[in-house]
Amino acid sequence: MKKSLEIRWHGRGGQGAKTAALLLADVAFKAGKFVQGFPEYGPERMGAPITAYNRISEEPVTVHSNIYSPDYVVVVDDGLLENTDVTHGLKEDGAVIINTEKEKEEVLPLLHDYKGAVYTLNAKDISMKTLGKNYPNSPMLAAVVAVSGAMEPERFMKEMEASFHHKFAKKPEVIDGNMKALEMTFAEIAKSC
Repeated sequence: MKKSLEIRWHGRGGQGAKTAALLLADVAFKAGKFVQGFPEYGPERMGAPITAYNRISEEPVTVHSNIYSPDYVVVVDDGLLENTDVTHGLKEDGAVIINTEKEKEEVLPLLHDYKGAVYTLNAKDISMKTLGKNYPNSPMLAAVVAVSGAMEPERFMKEMEASFHHKFAKKPEVIDGNMKALEMTFAEIAKSC
């Protein structure tokens, strides 16, 4: 990992982009990193576009603003590609990670000639197989960790399991499903690297 990473999330209200950004900040903090995780809202309603941000650093974070030149961009809803320039300001030595059922070649024309790495992941398929519902945030969270190297995968999985046990103590099936979703995502991303 570089000394500092900046990540911008694009999603819609109710898809878990904000939750994933805050969870990434939480697990990175527990792994000894300096972090920020925060959302930016337009109209607060289900389905409205939202943006969330992460800063993860080996050193104290002194910047307190939105992220304008991210190292990584996570797109939780590929429908946003039609109307939002998700690659705006994205560093070419970084990457964009897109939740989509489409082939990578189908989404490339929507990325405004971005020259950096592009990863696609069918987070819906993974969450349907592991949780029985479309919850794309867990797979997308694992995808950004796998692509960015924000933290060691083993430490990430350990911290995520502890977080899930705390949050879903009375729903062990949710814990197991989310952990399987994370594992499947790491395997899928490894195939495309």
